[in-house]
Amino acid sequence: MKYKRLLVWFRNDLRLHDHAALFSAVEKSEEVIPVYCFDPRMFRETHLGFVKTGNHRAKFLLQAVENLKRNLQNVGSNLLILHGKPEDLIPQVAKELGVQAIYFSEEVTAEEKAVESALENAAYKLGVETASFWQSTLFNLEDLPFPVNQTPEVFTQFRKECEKFSKVRKAFPAPKIIKSPTIEWGDFPALSKYGLENPAISSQAVMVFEGGEDEGIRRLQTYFWKNDCLKTYKETRNGLLGADYSSKFSPWMALGCLSPRYIFEEVKKYEKEIKKNQSTYWLIFELIWRDYFRFIAKKHGNKIFQVSGIKNTVDNWNRSERLFQKWTDGNTGIPFIDANMRELNASGFMSNRGRQIVASFLVNDLNIDWRWGAAYFESQLIDYDVCSNWGNWMYVAGVGNDPRENRYFNILKQAHNYDRKGEYIRHWIPELDPIQGFDIHQPFELSTKQLKESGISLGGTYPHPMIKIPKSFL
Repeated sequence: MKYKRLLVWFRNDLRLHDHAALFSAVEKSEEVIPVYCFDPRMFRETHLGFVKTGNHRAKFLLQAVENLKRNLQNVGSNLLILHGKPEDLIPQVAKELGVQAIYFSEEVTAEEKAVESALENAAYKLGVETASFWQSTLFNLEDLPFPVNQTPEVFTQFRKECEKFSKVRKAFPAPKIIKSPTIEWGDFPALSKYGLENPAISSQAVMVFEGGEDEGIRRLQTYFWKNDCLKTYKETRNGLLGADYSSKFSPWMALGCLSPRYIFEEVKKYEKEIKKNQSTYWLIFELIWRDYFRFIAKKHGNKIFQVSGIKNTVDNWNRSERLFQKWTDGNTGIPFIDANMRELNASGFMSNRGRQIVASFLVNDLNIDWRWGAAYFESQLIDYDVCSNWGNWMYVAGVGNDPRENRYFNILKQAHNYDRKGEYIRHWIPELDPIQGFDIHQPFELSTKQLKESGISLGGTYPHPMIKIPKSFL
């Protein structure tokens, strides 16, 4: 059956390549109306006093939607911009524009599912069909070697079964031409509409991240082919400074500007043309981790947002807003924690290693409710992915599906392993720069005389430590 007119609702899938809903709509209808809806609920203030989508994340999103609009225009179409609740506006617009069906990507977590369900109900009442498409993972939902409600709790088992019994489907090509009717396409909101500001670009940031499919593909081409970094990915991925210690694909993946299957195909091409080694496998390994968190979220539903997690652990968390704010502001007096939090606040990004260390500090050293940390990351990170974020926080907090009971990170040991000379601290906490060598990680261990010689006073130029850090780590 050929439709006269279909509507494609873009969500966290802001691309033309490997887009199941768009590809299918172009095949099945004479005209397609692509739509993006800015939902005010994404920008509301949380009970902790910060907004759900902060400045950095909002700016990256706007850039991604703008790039999507340009790319649609390049193939003869455009992007209808709406402001409001998708479940209210999209079915109504579909009816007004004579649309017969709405196509969209399926999500897995509660808020998104509630919107999907309400939209489907509203569309049904108006006589408009709906169809959802699974397309956020490397392995398709239908190709898993187990029912999703029997997804293995342990990652290693999940990975081995998927690698052995599942195949990665071929990515859909981007449409060459999309026919759309002539309509009023709408305007982009200013960040100020949601009480946000355009964040300054930090000169200290590891790289400038710009949202959009074009930039995501450019980053992949640079990392794989131009700078040839893939072959050493496994060795460098725990770095802290510079653009190329890791792939940095996650911001574009979070908004669907880059498809995991596209990345997978490029890795395979690299293995064929340049080199196949542990590093090329490890990038695919990380894509499987991302899948794992998504399927675990689908399996466990709202448990991933509850204080007891999926282990039903007892709630004995501290909820001191004063302590939490010292952590969010990067004023803990522990340089390795503060440097990472300052990077996050200044750029909307933090290394994977940094995330594990600051999360462990919040939940294990301060005993602060892990959900507060997850919510702060949601607000700040340009690569916020609901399943990966909450899954990783559950892991560190010991309420997830980690076979190990304790995920405690010894901060000085981590500093010794990953920033022995203190270069990362000097970059983000310049006031500590006069301290030589590894001592920059432990100014609280220096005598008043040593600190004075460096022009530093604890409680003055740099805070006293919030807690006593164990010295012994070797």
